[in-house]
Amino acid sequence: MIDIKKRDSLRTLGLSTCALGLLSAAGCQTSPAATAGYVKADQARWQQADDIIAGIARTDFPNRDFPVTEFGGKGDGKTDNTDAVARAITACADAGGGRVVIPAGRFNTGPVHLKSNVNLHLEKRAVLSFYTDPERYLPAVLTRWEGVELMGYSPLIYALEQENIAVTGEGILEGNGSNSEWWPWKGKWKNTAWELDPETDQSNTRNPLFQMAEEGVPVSERRFEKNFLRPPFFQPYRCKRVLIEGVTIRNSPFWLVNPVLCEDVVVRGVQCVSHGPNSDGCDPESCNRVLIEKCLFDTGDDCIALKSGRNNDGRRLNTPIQNVVIQDCQMRAGHGGVVIGSEISGGARNIFARRCHMSSPVLDRGVRIKTNSVRGGLIENINVRDIVIGQVKDVFVINFYYEEGDKGDYLPEVRDLHISNMVVDNAERVFHLRGFERAPISGVTLHNVNIKHAKELGTLENVSSIEIKGVFLNGEPLSL
Repeated sequence: MIDIKKRDSLRTLGLSTCALGLLSAAGCQTSPAATAGYVKADQARWQQADDIIAGIARTDFPNRDFPVTEFGGKGDGKTDNTDAVARAITACADAGGGRVVIPAGRFNTGPVHLKSNVNLHLEKRAVLSFYTDPERYLPAVLTRWEGVELMGYSPLIYALEQENIAVTGEGILEGNGSNSEWWPWKGKWKNTAWELDPETDQSNTRNPLFQMAEEGVPVSERRFEKNFLRPPFFQPYRCKRVLIEGVTIRNSPFWLVNPVLCEDVVVRGVQCVSHGPNSDGCDPESCNRVLIEKCLFDTGDDCIALKSGRNNDGRRLNTPIQNVVIQDCQMRAGHGGVVIGSEISGGARNIFARRCHMSSPVLDRGVRIKTNSVRGGLIENINVRDIVIGQVKDVFVINFYYEEGDKGDYLPEVRDLHISNMVVDNAERVFHLRGFERAPISGVTLHNVNIKHAKELGTLENVSSIEIKGVFLNGEPLSL
């Protein structure tokens, strides 16, 4: 059932903002198309984004440097610098904070655990190269894997319950994931061993970690004798005031930037380049007040995915991803540009994305929401504007049938999704919107959107209402 409200469709695409000149170059023409009421509401929404940015508590470090070379480190590409980096971090923290400096050179290391008031700084031409031997990432730490807590491999860079921490600089963080290291573990969770009744062991069809979470096994007991759950690259856990800026992250075992249950996070100017399986670029989970800006994403999975926990484990923590601003980013390869879900059981609210450019022959989706009735989650106040997309497969995706589909009792709900001022050069499909008959998709508005060329309209299934205004497809006003 589709009830399309069309108001004053225009022959020209009226855009209120041509940010960074991108929309102007793509064919933006200013026009007084929007009503005064819409303009006022739009201004109020985006003032909220500015207020979120202004309210983020920022990192601040003393002007002291602790070069790892003064603690036994050598950038010769041969030396194991794990202990040298740890000694420098401890000395920096004990002195009250400052920068732990990785100078030019190739510094091999195992996991790096940050402490409060420490800025891990990579100078230009510095490479911090991480070993791929899984045993180096033990003993197990409290972590989250695809939205479920466990005691697992340490992330490559990790911090637990620290404050005022950073990773900065012009250097490279090299994860060394490849077709022979880390990445072949994809799908091998079926071989992750834990104690089960042999008569009821379902590990051949269900992820054992997810099964433990559904059964309420305490997190401290979610340990595995044989573990094929790849660690993320950078994961601050329950931290406050976090900054990652300037660095290039390459070839991650798993997700690249993955703050979990953090407050006041800034991800700025980071180059995320990793084409392995599950190489999500930036996945904040259950965080509050997050700014992601001026980043490049060229990834093997979602460029940015906002998450809040999977199924019962997400409902147990009951912490949404909220107050997030994404701006001035570039998305190339990936499963999705700006994505919410699929681990979204804690909900998402107050999400803003603006002035981004997306394009790649292998970019699957522009704006994507994925969930189901096992995940559930309330997704509300989502705002996307001033987006230029060159080439993409699907422009807009809201899929309630992701993975398990409609097999649970937790109906997903999307409220107040506003998309405006978007230009798309070339797409295969405009829509892939699939709601449930018992929970249709509603509350979606598309204003001032120009899809210059698309092969087909796509799928609209169980969509109760979409409001469109100034939306064009293949040079004609969109009619549904």
